[in-house]
Amino acid sequence: MTAPFVVENTKERNRLKDLVGRLSDAQLTRTFDYGWTVAAALAHLAFWDHRSFIALQKIKATHKAPEPFDFDTINDALLPLCMAIAPHEAARLAIAAAEKVDKDLESLTPEQAAAVEAMGERSRLYRCVHRKMHLDEIDQLIAKE
Repeated sequence: MTAPFVVENTKERNRLKDLVGRLSDAQLTRTFDYGWTVAAALAHLAFWDHRSFIALQKIKATHKAPEPFDFDTINDALLPLCMAIAPHEAARLAIAAAEKVDKDLESLTPEQAAAVEAMGERSRLYRCVHRKMHLDEIDQLIAKE
């Protein structure tokens, strides 16, 4: 039986691919009320999926959760970098990062998945939650056209 997080991650990864495939240049540069562009939001997703992949590698190697951190400070510091990435490159990075972390998650044994969740690292397994939040925001912004 396929783990629920694999099913949900796949669903949102496919949604990401579909959305990126239909975004125009103008849509990639649309700005949210809070100052981020669609492309910057995609770069943000890429960063957090890459970070989850690296954290998962450390968890597998050390059997310990990484140190906690301040998400808002990291996101604020990350914004100029996300905005500097070319829009189509940000979109490509978002898909590549999602595929990379999801592939690694799919290879977890049930015991490894349970251990990750027991560490309070459920968000490492369910990458779909973060993706869905931002994809919903992008869909809502694009729908306003």
